[in-house]
Formats: sequence, structure tokens, C-alpha cells
Amino acid sequence: MSTIETPQRDELVIDVRTKEPTPGSAIRVQRRSSGGLTRGVGGAVLWTFTAIAALSLWFLFHALILTSLQEHGAQVRLRAQFREQVAAATAPVGPRIKQGSPVARLDLGLPGLHNVIVVEGTSSSVLIRGPGHLAATPLPGQSGVSVIFGRSATYGAPFRSITNLSSGHTIRVTTGQGAFTYRIDRIRRAGDPILSLTAGASRLTLVTSEANGWRSGWAPDHAVYVDASLQTGAAQPAPAGIPTAVTKRSQAMEGDPSALAILVFWLQGLLLASVLVSWAWTRWLHGQTWIVGLPIVFAVLWGVSGAVLRLLPNLI
Repeated sequence: MSTIETPQRDELVIDVRTKEPTPGSAIRVQRRSSGGLTRGVGGAVLWTFTAIAALSLWFLFHALILTSLQEHGAQVRLRAQFREQVAAATAPVGPRIKQGSPVARLDLGLPGLHNVIVVEGTSSSVLIRGPGHLAATPLPGQSGVSVIFGRSATYGAPFRSITNLSSGHTIRVTTGQGAFTYRIDRIRRAGDPILSLTAGASRLTLVTSEANGWRSGWAPDHAVYVDASLQTGAAQPAPAGIPTAVTKRSQAMEGDPSALAILVFWLQGLLLASVLVSWAWTRWLHGQTWIVGLPIVFAVLWGVSGAVLRLLPNLI
């Protein structure tokens, strides 16, 4: 009996150990591996495009919506500051004024252009607070041509509608030297002749950006000028020592290169935040990760998109 069972056990062991997969099963295994690789590549591509789309939507949302809230908050603080300075007769009148300081109150009688505070400087970083006075020109109400820049699409877009104004419309300006009224003469674009100015007279030029065709209203690409002449209020002498030129970043349709270092800093913060959130996602409850990680990512994205906007032309 034992001589019969032993070879049967040996044969059974040999059959199990030497069993080879059939050709069909090998093909099925290969196909499954190939399909997993395809799904992995496809998933990575899908996530990449999703991330790009999400970042693009965030940038547009920040540029067109959130920056308006930022500019509104800055204007509230600037109004209070300028009101106190005018009352105390300490509002700056030149010739050299600290960048970002309030220098004038502008009123065109239009929505968004009522009691707007103008600050000193015209770089992209300064114009996030409101319209800016070109430092190489006299202040409004002083003899000569005073130039004020304003954005047309982001940060509240205070000068968005000035190109719709017609000749004869009045502009009221208040500075530390009093109140002045200007009347719009014309809207001027690149190539149009600049009218001469009588000695001792005062002119106000508002500068913003615009675009034609499908870019109109959201992607301006060239400057436009609104010239106005002083009508009421005696022109004050321009103080000696006004700068004769400004840096490239303060000229029309120029970005602020100094924001590049800020952008690099925020991008490093974004990378670090992504790593931390990914780590928390694998070790914490997902609800906890959302609560802790979302505000951090939101704040870092705000910093990134804000730095990018400063690199863009200052009149956008």
C-alpha cells in the first residue's frame, strides 16, 4: 500500500512545481500591465491639465475680483489719511514726495470715480492702491502738465470708463493747495499731436490702457490719454526741484521687475505648501487636511498671483 502512495505524492509535487502558465494566461497578464501603465499616464495628463485650468481660473478670479476688494480697502484708508492732512495743512505739494503718499482727491462724478485718492508714483506696485501721479510732472492745480495714471482692468479699474467721457465733461481735483476744476478737451492716442500749453497755464492728463476688438475690456495693450484744461481755481506755481525723469518701471505700460524676487519667494512657498498638504492628506483625516491646508494654499496662491500682476503693465 505504501509503495503505491509514495509515487503518487511525488508526482503530485512535481506537477505543481513545474507547472508553467499557458500562452493565453501570459498574454492576459501582459495586457493587464499595459492597461495599468496607460491609465497611469492618462491620469497624470488629466491631473496636469486640471491643475493648469484651476490655476488659470484662480488667476482670473484674483485679478478681476479680489484685487478690487484690495484696492477698495486701500482707498478707504487713503481717504481718511488725506482728509486729515488737508485739514492740518500738511498734504504734500512737492517737489519730491514719498512714493505711495496721497497727493490729491479726484472726482469725475461717475461710478467708481467719486472721491478717488491719487497717490504719488506710477509703478505697477504703487498703482495697486489707486491712481498714481507721475513724479516727473507738477501736481494738479500747478502750472504745467500734470499726469495721472490709472488702471483699466485690475485693482478696481478706476480709469476703466474715462475713454467714454466726452469733451466738456468736468473733473474736480482737490490737493493741499486747494480745489480745482478741469474741463476735458479731447481723448488722445499714440500718434495724435500734443497741443501746446500757454505759459503759466495748467493741464491735467489722465492715462489708462485700452484694447480693440475681442481684447477690449479685459486685455488692454496700449495707452490712451484724456487731456483737460484748468477752468476754475488759479494755477499755482510749480515748485523747483521736480524730477525731470522717472525710471522705466514708472512709465506707461511697464511692469515692475522688482516683483520677480517676490514671485520666486511665493513660488517656493507654494511648493512647500503642496508638500505639506500632500503629507497631511496621507496621515490625517481628510476633513482636517481641508481645514488646515486650504487657508494656507489660498494665502500662498494670493501671493503668487499678486506678484505676477505686478510684473504685468502698470495700466492694466
